Amino acid sequence: MVIRPLRFNIYLLLLSVLGALTGCQTAESKRAHQLATVRLYLESNVEVVDHTEVVTVCRSAPMVVNVINNPFLNESLVANASLVEEHGGFALKLEFNKLGQTILEQYSAANPNRRFAIRSQFGVEPDLKDRWLGAPRVTHRIKDGVLIFTPDTDREEAEQIVLGLNNLAEKNGEKL
Repeated sequence: MVIRPLRFNIYLLLLSVLGALTGCQTAESKRAHQLATVRLYLESNVEVVDHTEVVTVCRSAPMVVNVINNPFLNESLVANASLVEEHGGFALKLEFNKLGQTILEQYSAANPNRRFAIRSQFGVEPDLKDRWLGAPRVTHRIKDGVLIFTPDTDREEAEQIVLGLNNLAEKNGEKL
């Protein structure tokens, strides 16, 4: 019986190099590549088949809102996201780019006392979440392109959303 230790060692070396190059992603590299979505939908007073949808917002105190199917703002227009401390809790602060600022101002001015239903998809596979975060009522014209609301999430989930939105803004070259 002939043993070829040299050939075995070369195969072992190639296998270990291949494993090192294609190894598992660390939690830090997953965080750096994590993305999130945020979509704003306008409340509709009437229910129109194929154009509106009835959604339930907030898990602890469910609220039913009739929204127009197509979002008027989305994550591609977010320039920065952050968490702000507010009344013993936290709120999510979304800052939009110039186009997003214009759209937010137009929709908030044209739709007083209506709600903006906010939906987000966040997290990393296999624990990807898709949830309605809130439905704040618009009480005034929003001129500065900044929307602050209390999301229906715990702090860890809110931090995932902020991280994902900021990673996407950086990727799109929109980061403030």
